[in-house]
Amino acid sequence: MSPVVVVLLLFAGLSEAVGRILPLVARRPGMSRTFVAGLLLPGGLVEGAVFALWPLTAWTLADLVLSTPSETGLVWTPSLVAPLVLSAVLAFPLLGPLLHLLLLVGVGAGLVGPLAAATGLGWWGAAGCVAGAGAGLGAAVEAVRRLVVRISAAEAPEAMA
Repeated sequence: MSPVVVVLLLFAGLSEAVGRILPLVARRPGMSRTFVAGLLLPGGLVEGAVFALWPLTAWTLADLVLSTPSETGLVWTPSLVAPLVLSAVLAFPLLGPLLHLLLLVGVGAGLVGPLAAATGLGWWGAAGCVAGAGAGLGAAVEAVRRLVVRISAAEAPEAMA
């Protein structure tokens, strides 16, 4: 992965984390800036890592569908990752989950062509692999988010006592 792609993925991840954390900050106006920054940096790294894993996971699913694994993998290129950065910047979850979902579907559709070409799957098969990978990664991240919230909510009363 080129350094440009890594920077773009980190920027998309940070933008996504800002969109997730801004509603929290809006509900709690007394949060310190250092605490918010402490949430943004790891959140941005996690989101960036999930974005980076999306093509690899889709390619792995495609290899599971095929009887013979393909030799080359699907990787992010600057032209593929640019719409992801745009969708992360324009469609914070604060602005609307439906718009955010539509833009991510558009980015996923951009991954379908290269995946189909790299694996030999048809367009619909590659689309299913990209969608399955995106949904699986999204569900995993959401489960971790809920677990962190549950653990931090359980620890908060103990800290006050």
